[in-house]
Amino acid sequence: MTRAVALIDYGSGNLRSAEKALQRAAAGLARPPTIVTTDDPDVIAWADAVVLPGVGAFSACRRALDARPGVVEAIETAARGRGAPFLGICVGMQLMATRGLEFGETPGLGWIAGDVARLRPEGARNKVPHVGWNTVGYADGHPLFDGLPTGVDMYFTHSFAFTPADPSDVAARTDHGGPVVAAVTRGALAGVQFHPEKSQAAGLALLANFLEWRP
Repeated sequence: MTRAVALIDYGSGNLRSAEKALQRAAAGLARPPTIVTTDDPDVIAWADAVVLPGVGAFSACRRALDARPGVVEAIETAARGRGAPFLGICVGMQLMATRGLEFGETPGLGWIAGDVARLRPEGARNKVPHVGWNTVGYADGHPLFDGLPTGVDMYFTHSFAFTPADPSDVAARTDHGGPVVAAVTRGALAGVQFHPEKSQAAGLALLANFLEWRP
């Protein structure tokens, strides 16, 4: 049976680029899954994997997600109830946090304890927003990074970052005037602060790893 991967459509600005990148990554696999861009709760709840994109402000993304009836509950059913692999991209990763501190305090999904707070890099050269290619250092062993070189470069564009309360949830870091969390994982949940859909071959390789991931 062909696997179905639900890419959540809630009006995120990187939806189409994420869709195209996932389709390209899937096409290179021996058994390519179907990428379904959807806001249908029934499709999401029973998907074999779920991807939540996101760009912009934490609060705006949370409101947009909540505005799609049944979608948050369906994601919860798939990712936390059934254990389907979940990947959050940029703000999609940040939404897994307890809360976001952009334009006040906004509750996150609360899947991984921690806050999303403004970057405060040291050094005048390290600007906010953080935009561009940065080296990502990751712990060996997680399937998301299989086959990727140590110190792989990925593309970032963000002003806020997620810091989990438990350091064991951090799967990768980068440096921008100080350490910045670049990826988180817990069980079947994963999130990346960078944009794999903009990270060329390395980003496609990571997406392919996600599509084949069986937590």
